[in-house]
Parts: sequence; structure tokens; C-alpha cells
Amino acid sequence: MNTIWNDIKSNLKKEGNFTKLLYINIAIFLLFKTITVFGFLFNINDTNNFIESYLILPSNLSDLVKKPWTIITYMFVHKDFFHLLFNMVWFHLGSKLFLQYFNGKQLISTYILGGIFGGLIYIIAFNSFPVFSNVVLNAKVMGASASVLAIFIAIASYTPNTHISFPFIGNIKLKHIAITLVVLDFLSISPENPGGHISHLGGALFGYVYILLLKKGTDLSINFHNLLSYFNFSKKPNLTRVHKKRRSRKTDDDYRNEKVNRQEKINFILEKISKSGYDSLTKEEKELLFKESK
Repeated sequence: MNTIWNDIKSNLKKEGNFTKLLYINIAIFLLFKTITVFGFLFNINDTNNFIESYLILPSNLSDLVKKPWTIITYMFVHKDFFHLLFNMVWFHLGSKLFLQYFNGKQLISTYILGGIFGGLIYIIAFNSFPVFSNVVLNAKVMGASASVLAIFIAIASYTPNTHISFPFIGNIKLKHIAITLVVLDFLSISPENPGGHISHLGGALFGYVYILLLKKGTDLSINFHNLLSYFNFSKKPNLTRVHKKRRSRKTDDDYRNEKVNRQEKINFILEKISKSGYDSLTKEEKELLFKESK
């Protein structure tokens, strides 16, 4: 545990976006556990109902339409301390590997989009399979597992032959860990917690698709951050854009050609990594990949 905590503290100093996600999960857990305790002490029975009603993702479509924000909030809410601890330990491990190859914006995008995709798969499954017809009106799901699994499967898809050392076990390839996690989640779909495991599989599927598209030149995190930029009112884009346009003499065709050439180089590097691993890259290729990831 000391090693894990030291690694977490090191990551907190290096990567602000990892810090934000970790703190949000911990803060929300502490806040609502505190509310629950005071609700118990003052004999207020509606505190848990409030959390379930407004923050946890329902499978019932009529409830979802009234509370669409739950597709985001559910991935930050945890049932108990061990639920939170398990998810944050895996989040630490996955993000530590992820940030060796990608940046913090891509981490946040994979976390949130993986959680959204996992939630959507959960909703579709509960409204499609006959076995859930009796519970779909009241079923709900919570937790960061779909988001965390999206990050882990993404890095395992990107660099599948990377080894992780486990005490008493030895070195295991990322792809073998990823396959094991997915298979266990699938086999664990049962009457006890079917929604949770189905959402995990949705998050895992997103992580795989994200890397598949990335290797073909499409980075979903860029589009996601472009969407978020519409809500960033602190930016002053007009002045910056005018200033840049006045200083630049390049035509639109020049920009497009440069973009195409850069993307072709990145595609070549990603293909080389998938075939021979990251260590096969030259110094120049590593520098280019690092620069583009910024």
C-alpha cells in the first residue's frame, strides 16, 4: 500500500487531470457519506433516496429523460469504501500506464466517454433483454468501473505486450490481464449485479474502439474537448485567432497539406508500435509522437 500511495502522490504532482478525477471521486464519496450519517443522526430517511434519485443512472427511459445528467454523475458515485478503493486502485494502475503514452486530456476523455458508453450499453441491455423486463423500472447503476476499465483496455490495446510485475505471480502481459478482466465481467453477469458488469463491458468496448480509431488517425478526445470548449466562457478565442491570422502567411491548403503529412507520419509510427513495440521507434519518432500527443 505504501508503494501505491507513493506512486499516487507522484502522479498527483505530475498530472493535474489525474488529480481532478481522483479528487472528484473521493470528494463525492465523502460528501454523500457525511450526508448519510447526518441523515441517520437526525432521523432523516430520504438522504439515500436523494442520492439514488438524482445521481445514479436509471435504466428506465422515462426516468432518464427527466434526469439526463445521471449519465455523467453515476460514474463518480460509489456504494461503499471498498467499492471506491477497488476502482481507484485500478484507476491508478491504468492511468499510470496510460500517461506514459498519452496526455491528461486524453485520459479525461477516455474516462468520461468510457463511462458514458458503458452507461448507454447498460441502458440498451436492460431495455432489450427479456430477463430484465421485471426490474427495468427500478434498476440503477453507479461507480467508476466502466470508466476505469475503458482506460485499462485502451492502454492494453495500444501496447498489448507491455509486462506488469505482480508479487508471487511474476510478469504478465497487459493483453492477458485485459482479456481476463473482460471474460470475468462477462461470466459474472448474474441476478446479483448484472447492470454493473454489463456497463463494465461497455466501457471496455469503448477503450478498444478508441485505440482502434486512434491508430487510423481519429482521436475522439479531440472532438470531445472541442465540444467542451463551447462551455468554457473564460477563453478569448476571437482575439487569439485574429492575431494568429495576421501573423501567418500560410494558405488554407498549406495548413491542410501539413496536417495530412503529420498524420501520415503519426499513422506510420502507431503502426510500427503495434508491430514491434514502442522501443523500436527512433529518437526522432519518439519526439514527434510526444509532440503530437501534447
